[in-house]
Formats: sequence, C-alpha cells, structure tokens
Amino acid sequence: MQIYPLKFGPIYKKRIWGGIMLREVFGRQTPKGKRIGESWELADLPDDKSKIVNGELSGLTLAEAIGKCPEKITGRKDFSLPFPLLIKFLDCGDVLSVQVHPDRETCSRLGKGDFKAECWYIIQAQPGAVIYKGLKKGVTKEKFERAINDGTVEKMLNKVEVKAGECHYLPAGTAHAIGTGLLIAEIQTPSDTTFRVFDWNRLDEKGKPRPLHIDEALESIHFDSSGDNLSVTTVGRLVDCEFFKVDKGHQARNCEVLISAGKMKTLIILSGFGTIVNEQTTVEFRAGETILMPAAYEGVMRFAGESEYLTVTI
Repeated sequence: MQIYPLKFGPIYKKRIWGGIMLREVFGRQTPKGKRIGESWELADLPDDKSKIVNGELSGLTLAEAIGKCPEKITGRKDFSLPFPLLIKFLDCGDVLSVQVHPDRETCSRLGKGDFKAECWYIIQAQPGAVIYKGLKKGVTKEKFERAINDGTVEKMLNKVEVKAGECHYLPAGTAHAIGTGLLIAEIQTPSDTTFRVFDWNRLDEKGKPRPLHIDEALESIHFDSSGDNLSVTTVGRLVDCEFFKVDKGHQARNCEVLISAGKMKTLIILSGFGTIVNEQTTVEFRAGETILMPAAYEGVMRFAGESEYLTVTI
C-alpha cells in the first residue's frame, strides 16, 4: 500500500455560541439553520471519529487506518490508541462559558473525566476581541466561590485582548473562556471533559440555563497560578509541552518544502493553497484543512499561494 497525506471530513458541532467565520474565512458549507461552533478536524474519541476522505484509505476512521499500517503512519509498530490529539476549529459568534478542564490528579480524585491541556491559535479576531485566561492574582477558592454565587465571575478572570497570529497555551486546571468574534484553531489532548462554572446567565433554545458543574470545577481549578504566568507566542515554536509541540510556518508563493520520512506530523493550513507531491501521489491542500503526514511519507510541499500553517508533533 502506498502511503500518502491523509485528509479528513469535518465533524460539526452545534453550539449556542456558534458563529459564521467558518463560512466566511474558509468557505465551509456548514449545516444550514444551525449554529455551528466547533468543527472537529482530527478526532479519535469513542463517539466522534474522523474519517479519511481521500485516496485508498478513504472511508476508514483514523484508528482503522492506523490499525492497517501502524508503522507507516505513526512510525511505531506498537503505537497506542486512541490517537493522542484532538484538533478543532472554534467559531465564536458569542462568548463561551467560563470553564476548566481537569488534570490527571483531579480526574483520579473525582473518579470521572479525562485530563485535557490545550492551546488556542487565533486565526481571525474582530477588533477588541478578548479571551479570559486564568485567574487574577490573589483569587482564592473562597473568593471565586463567592463570585459564582454573586454572578461576578468575570471580575475574577484575567481578561486579555487578542489578535490574529497569537498562540495561547492553557494547561489543565486553568479557568478560561473565549469571547465573541474569534476563529480559533484548538489543539489539545484527546478529551472532551469540560466543567462549566459560569455561563453569563444565558438561556438555551428552550429557555433554560445550561447545566453547570460547580463542585467539579472548584476541585479542578489551580488557584495557585494566575493568568499573568500563562504564555503567548507568535512565531516559530509556539508550544512545547509534554503532550504536543506546535510550530508555525510561513511560505511565499512558489516556494517548496521537502518532507522527509521519519516522524508523523499534522498540518493545519491557516491560509494559502498548494499541493503535496511525490512520484506516486498528488494531494491538494487549501486554507481550513487539517492533514496528517504519515511517518513513512516522503515528498515535496509546493505552495501555489502565500501560506501560513501549523505543524503539530507528538
């Protein structure tokens, strides 16, 4: 079997805060009449598994393809599933809830959930767009709990104005929220465990408040760290943590990049277009696509237009 760059069909998620940037920026044909807030680009969770949409492996899930040729795709015969990344686009037409993802120790203590660390790469940001990233200095568990009861949680959070091109890493245990008017590439460990602590007094389509997970959130938040200590990067190596590494690339029109065998990597195309070619295959790429480059693949990435992309490795 000839190995080649793998492309995947999106898994769209309806969200109360969904927007229109997936259509406007990437030209996506999202489901009509639904507020799509998330597009899962690469997933291997029990209920959500990405399917390959190109070439000989088309129709297989990522896990099934790895099962057929583990060493060629991952570089290892003993590669352990589930796949250790979950990659999404977030289309934020409204503010997201204030939430936290637990770390390993908290999951073990609570007896529920899977830990999650993540980063946000800002693809598009409307003027004045913000994120809420960690707690302000001096916020204790007791102060935060009072703020939940008083409806003043926003005052406890570190509010950060953001712009396109920034990458923000959020380790597990960080209280956070995303504001309105942002299109984000989210790279994270493969977990959908989210403890929602405040939802801006918002009601859902049925006129009811969404469920909160206050006890779990209070157990999960790291109150000994503040948002002032969380990193933001814009060039080169954006994230270097124990779970994944993220690098940013920028190529001019008509440039070429050699792809060598040896390490599996995932490309998130932020802008531009082109082809990935070798003697056996030609795979086109364009802005808004996520492509898994198998470890055994060798070829050339040719940029037909000025392009930016993220390279994720594990």
